Amino acid sequence: MPDRSTVLVIDDEEAILQVMDLNLTSQGYRVFTAESAEAGMGVLAERVVDAVIVDYRMAGMDGLEFLVRSREKHPDVPVIMVTAHGTIEMAVEAMKKGAFNYLSKPVNYDEMILLLKQALEKKHLIQDLQRCRQEMRSRNRFESIITNNKQMLEMLEMVADVAETDATVLIRGETGTGKELVARAVHYGSARAAKAFVTINCTALPDTLLETELFGHVKGAFTGATRDRRGRFEAADGGTLFLDEIGDISPNMQAKLLRVLQEMAFEKLGSSETINVDVRIVASSNRDMESAIREGRFREDLFFRLNVLPVFIPPLRERRDDIYPLANKFLERFSKKHRKQAKVIPSELMVTLLQYDWPGNVRELENSIERAVILSKGELLELAHFQMLQGDQTIRKPKSEKDLLIELEEKYSRFPNTLAMVAKELGIDVSTLYRKRKKYGIV
Repeated sequence: MPDRSTVLVIDDEEAILQVMDLNLTSQGYRVFTAESAEAGMGVLAERVVDAVIVDYRMAGMDGLEFLVRSREKHPDVPVIMVTAHGTIEMAVEAMKKGAFNYLSKPVNYDEMILLLKQALEKKHLIQDLQRCRQEMRSRNRFESIITNNKQMLEMLEMVADVAETDATVLIRGETGTGKELVARAVHYGSARAAKAFVTINCTALPDTLLETELFGHVKGAFTGATRDRRGRFEAADGGTLFLDEIGDISPNMQAKLLRVLQEMAFEKLGSSETINVDVRIVASSNRDMESAIREGRFREDLFFRLNVLPVFIPPLRERRDDIYPLANKFLERFSKKHRKQAKVIPSELMVTLLQYDWPGNVRELENSIERAVILSKGELLELAHFQMLQGDQTIRKPKSEKDLLIELEEKYSRFPNTLAMVAKELGIDVSTLYRKRKKYGIV
């Protein structure tokens, strides 16, 4: 299949323009021509151009000046410079200023086509990488965190404001509330988004392993160290390191970590060479850090170093208005993943999910919906699927929908917008709530 990319050719000799146009057109390229660099800049301003071939020596603006100016306004458009025979120094200078490559006169047109294909392939690879990075940013930014809760929205707004800074963030909340999700949003909302987001679970590793995981080691540092290994701090250089459950590390590791956070420098295990890094720290904990400090289990100076921007994620039982949108999002995701027909959470089941306290928080809700989807036989999820999977610690026997409506109206009776608040907690609109009140004779 011929390439339909658009190429701009700039040369002040009309005969050369005609020959290049003919050669490129025969390969399927769409060609624009310009007899001066100034005219070429005009074409770039008005047309979509995928690549440029420009002569170095021209009257007025020469090819090198065109290269510099075009790179300022169109940095993604590769430029191939054409130079006279024996002017390799000019070609090298052009490459230093950003030219993709160069051709010597007289031009070998087979070589020209090959260089052009290489330039366009590189451009397309860069564009694909940029798209992938943008998709990753979109998936991990704050907009991907599903919430209707006022407290959560205020927290995310605050974190979004400081994401562009390098401030250290300490995220606190119960297990399963989504601390890593917020940490990823901090990273992908920052100027470091193109660099690595590196995580380590501090709870899962004993001191000896945690130290080598964080700082790395050199060959022979200990029995079994058969090669050098890079640690998480080094891997996160230029990006973000997420220290998950930092409250569980030992006093010995706390002291070592404090020194690294203060200096952003460390030595690998078994080495005396100091490694300097540029890493943003985001940490999390499900512990009562203040109690741990009072009891001598956590260093106060390390806590202050980590707690520059404190973030608290409330448990799911304190933001029940998130249960409805989360449950439906998980239903949609897992139905596609497991190729199931499940599309609906019946209102009676949703009422039950809204009443349950979810001690495992969002993670428990997610896992429960996935299991229910897997066990589903048709379009509806069933309460029995949840009871089977949770054993004796089951979802409580639900109140009737009528009783729940009455209870919620009593709960919000002191507010002027009672029905709006009830509808929000149930995850329905006010018109649906009116129909339900009429159905149950609630006046």
